[in-house]
Amino acid sequence: MLEGAKLVNIGAGAATIALAGAAVGIGNVFSIALKGNTKITPIQPHSVARNPSLAKQLFGYAILGFALTEAIALFALMMAFLILFVF
Repeated sequence: MLEGAKLVNIGAGAATIALAGAAVGIGNVFSIALKGNTKITPIQPHSVARNPSLAKQLFGYAILGFALTEAIALFALMMAFLILFVF
């Protein structure tokens, strides 16, 4: 049977898996904003590649998407540290 310390380490490791998901999300935010066509969202009519005059507006949306995705990553990291050092 696993001891308490080993279970805490497993829990903290599982909580950091969300960081990989956040990295994929950040990559998708900027690839959709610039290229407009990814495997996840094949139809994206508003992108810098299709309409360069919308670059300023789309950059704002990309920064907002980046900030929200990064907030999720920081929340997951905080949960991992709480699991690791508090419990």
